[in-house]
Amino acid sequence: MHKPMFAPARWGARWGAIVLIGAGMAGCAGTGSRLAGMITPYKVDVVQGNFISREQVQMLQPGMGRQQVREILGTPLMVSVFHSDRWEYVFTLKRPDVEVQTRKLTVFFKDNVMERVEGDEMPTEAEFVASLSTKVSKPKVPQLEATEAQLARFPKAEPAAEPAAAPALPPATSYPPLESPRR
Repeated sequence: MHKPMFAPARWGARWGAIVLIGAGMAGCAGTGSRLAGMITPYKVDVVQGNFISREQVQMLQPGMGRQQVREILGTPLMVSVFHSDRWEYVFTLKRPDVEVQTRKLTVFFKDNVMERVEGDEMPTEAEFVASLSTKVSKPKVPQLEATEAQLARFPKAEPAAEPAAAPALPPATSYPPLESPRR
């Protein structure tokens, strides 16, 4: 005879456990909300595409072949089947609590030779690196000195008596050997 997977006798125990867990969590609602306010999830920086610097764009010259352009800029993010005469380079950087950075550059070819470049004004490598470090905020430094009013709340401590000085031991005149004698 085959027993059903969810026997009615077990349902009572399962529902009882669920009710107890729910009641326990409801009792800790105030603590749970405070704890949830202190814990924040890790947010990932999302980088998509190729970063193209101003220095790279300045290296491009009309008349360069596709391979030369690829060596300078890298593989394009988008190459359309319908527009094989242009390469699209798109760079997007999404970071928590920072405005999204998006830059686009289009390279146009005619007869497999670069004709022109159109797109956004690209930052230098130094400018881009500097924009990355703005995410880190300076933490607020706590006040490390107590005011007179704060110190007045505590009882004044009695000055501790100085312990009696222990008699000085005479310096050692002989020391044990550093190595054991060989046999």
